[in-house]
Amino acid sequence: MFYQIVSLAGAFLILLAYGLNQRGRLTPDHAAYSVINLMGALLLLWVAVVDRRAGFILVEAAWAVMSVVPLVRRGPGARPRATV
Repeated sequence: MFYQIVSLAGAFLILLAYGLNQRGRLTPDHAAYSVINLMGALLLLWVAVVDRRAGFILVEAAWAVMSVVPLVRRGPGARPRATV
């Protein structure tokens, strides 16, 4: 039951970032977008590792890495780019 709750929380976070993006409230340029995606991916990755699901481990690890890359490139305290 505990892992079901963790996996639901992870899925909710990823879908939250996606939904906020779709509504124009958060863009991939915002650090919060990447952080929300990263937290969701790490929760789902943890459950996949515990459950020994190789395919999900690959997907969630890749999702986490793709969420970290913009954060590293952006650097601490950087602001999102202005859109015209």
